[in-house]
Amino acid sequence: MSTQRATSTPTNQGIGTIHRRRWAALVVLMFPVLLVSVDNTVLSFAVPALSAALSPSGNQLLWIIDIYPLVLAGLLVPMGSLGDRFGRRRLLLIGSTGFAAVSAAAAFAGNAEQLIAARALLGIFGAMLMPATLSLIRNIFTDPLERRKAIAIWAAGFSGGAALGPVVGGFLLEHFWWGSVFLLAVPMLVPLLILAPALVPESKDPNPGAIDPISIGLVIMTLLPIVYGVKEMTHGDSPLLPLAAIAVGLAAGVTFTRRQLRRTHPMLDVRLFANPSFSSALAVNLLSIFALVGFIYFISQHLQLVAGYTPMMAGVLMLPGLGLTVGFGLLAVRMTRRFAVKHVMVWGLGLNALAYGIVMLTGQSGSVPMLMLAFAVLGAGVGLSETLSNDMALSAVPPAQAGAASAISETAYEVGSVLGTAVLGSILNAAYSRNVAIPAQLGPDAAETARQTLGGAHEVARGLGAPAADRLLESAAAAFDKGVVYTSAIAMVLALASAAIVAFALRRVPSEVEGSPLPPGTAGTGA
Repeated sequence: MSTQRATSTPTNQGIGTIHRRRWAALVVLMFPVLLVSVDNTVLSFAVPALSAALSPSGNQLLWIIDIYPLVLAGLLVPMGSLGDRFGRRRLLLIGSTGFAAVSAAAAFAGNAEQLIAARALLGIFGAMLMPATLSLIRNIFTDPLERRKAIAIWAAGFSGGAALGPVVGGFLLEHFWWGSVFLLAVPMLVPLLILAPALVPESKDPNPGAIDPISIGLVIMTLLPIVYGVKEMTHGDSPLLPLAAIAVGLAAGVTFTRRQLRRTHPMLDVRLFANPSFSSALAVNLLSIFALVGFIYFISQHLQLVAGYTPMMAGVLMLPGLGLTVGFGLLAVRMTRRFAVKHVMVWGLGLNALAYGIVMLTGQSGSVPMLMLAFAVLGAGVGLSETLSNDMALSAVPPAQAGAASAISETAYEVGSVLGTAVLGSILNAAYSRNVAIPAQLGPDAAETARQTLGGAHEVARGLGAPAADRLLESAAAAFDKGVVYTSAIAMVLALASAAIVAFALRRVPSEVEGSPLPPGTAGTGA
């Protein structure tokens, strides 16, 4: 029995025999990939405009950025499981329709609370998109070499969207209001809704288990409290509530794991993590995105609010680094012909550490050329590591579990995105708040606004006279760059440690079997 017959519905028979149809389907699947990456980058660049228009607190600003990937991460595994059961293409179309509608609503949010709520809804529909695209690719491209190329293109789509986001977003922010960046979703998803029914074959698990609402709840209760606790730990208040939240998340995670081990058809087969190729690939995916998102969070603010560039020009300055992410992602496929996949991924993590080391040594000076050099090094590192980590994760599991594996891989991506902002962003905000000098003439509310975020300081400075405004902005810029140095030092240590841990975990995995599927019977039967 062929792999495709074992993993797809009758409408998916014959896939892999028509070359042009496979690649046409990949083109259609790239639209949601581009959308998600553009959406993440655009929002980072819209932070100054958001701060001016909605006046969010520092914590609200982080939640505006974090709530989408947080909800996304909590629902990716359940949605991947639903896609395996009810059809991956069907879930993709439902998610695309909802995402476009809610994006249009988010564009007209009147305050920070409304935008946070809209971003949470986007997370629900976004969770339907990404596992479906990757699992459909896994089932469409059954040849390993073709699949690696397709996944490299898929990963390059993330980087390409990140490169497109600053330029398009910068143009929109210069000519329209901040909400225009959310309207990008509508024209990007219309081609998918029109072409996917004709070009993308439906596929699903032929022997799915029953839906398990308890497991879905436990997944959400694992991720939400842990990330909330990490965010709150950096605010300097009592650590009791954050520690309690983290404990709740860990307890839910243990309960979820035990439940999956007991069930005949688990929602997520946790035995997959026993495969070092699979678990190491997830770690690389998470850590690469952690480094990228954390870097973009502060570099986008530095270029606009410290260096004084327009959003459009800031996006153009970041293009070389984001372009290197695309280029090195495609180069990684060629490099695996000469070097072991595990070595290329570890080299990528090492480049991430080097990038943050450059910022740590030069960040206090605020040198834009050095920041751009560091971002270029980071882009090359992320391109090498993230592309291959996705392929290794998918290749390490049986095809019938493509949806579950894709969802786990995407969960690692989104958790890395959440933690990149929550951990590095919170450390940066805390360092900024401690070091900024607030003018004595400010009232309590204005002083708190200026102390919360760099964007808030700029907003308050508009209402001050020239000497006081200049002093506030000079102090805010110095405090922000000092926070960047602290944050980069921590990120560099984390990147070096992660490279060493991944290298150690993969040391006994032979190069010729990297990413090979688990032997029959070791991965269970459920998806």
